[in-house]
Amino acid sequence: MKAAAALRLLRPHQWVKNGFVLVGLLFGHAGNDPQRVTAALAAFAAFCLLSSAVYVMNDLRDREEDRRHPAKRGRPLASGALGAAEAVFLMLACAGGGLWLAFAHSGAPWIYLAYLGLNIGYSFGLKHVVILDVFLIAAGFMLRLLAGTLGIGIAPSHWLLLCGLMVTLFLGFAKRHAELSTLAGAGAGTPGEHRPVLDHYTLPLLDKMITVAAAGTLVSYSLYTVAEDTVALHGTADLIYTVPFVVYGLFRYLFLLHRRGGGGDPAQELLRDPHLAGALAGWLAVTLWLLRG
Repeated sequence: MKAAAALRLLRPHQWVKNGFVLVGLLFGHAGNDPQRVTAALAAFAAFCLLSSAVYVMNDLRDREEDRRHPAKRGRPLASGALGAAEAVFLMLACAGGGLWLAFAHSGAPWIYLAYLGLNIGYSFGLKHVVILDVFLIAAGFMLRLLAGTLGIGIAPSHWLLLCGLMVTLFLGFAKRHAELSTLAGAGAGTPGEHRPVLDHYTLPLLDKMITVAAAGTLVSYSLYTVAEDTVALHGTADLIYTVPFVVYGLFRYLFLLHRRGGGGDPAQELLRDPHLAGALAGWLAVTLWLLRG
């Protein structure tokens, strides 16, 4: 029982988000370089451990609030399935393991220290600052991209960073929209009682922000596929044919957000929705085929 609770506390299903670390291998044509592949896999493992340490830290800090939340009260610390001392041990073990991997395999270990510092600041106050809270979530993903590029000796593309920023802002504002909708529908007090920053958001405002971020994602990725430097780097002008998968994925996510009560957890949506999983698999398959061709 304790082992199962500890595993749930680490949230391994969220590790799919650390796939951002591997994007550099794909678009940097480094998949045939064993040294960089090893470094990228080590970066992925390091972020899995560090992100789990961050989840434990957040749950430790928020366990009293989580007990009043209609969905979060079943978490291991909020429900009492796991004690605080055990959680602290897990957090330190994961953080130590993640940093060891970072310093042993990365050419830019500062990225991992920045990730931890960012999340400590987020957990201890910055998450209450409207709009900045979502930008900090996006910054965590941008650091993953840098770990999989700069950290393994690949120069990050400006297009890659721009697309990454827009899609993570889209997911961040969608998360806030889902949280606000869930709490409003549950009748569990005001949203601010569970997450104070939600008092500063409204659903119409978040819809506008989501629309801007979704449009930015689509436009930036589409322009990337036809840019001259992209064609020169990859030796193909056909990446434009991957755009429909991106469009479908964005629209499907919006559908889940507005009609199925989803959108709060991108990792869970990807794992349980066959349409999203299919869009990602199709995009990846066509991209790999074009880049290798």
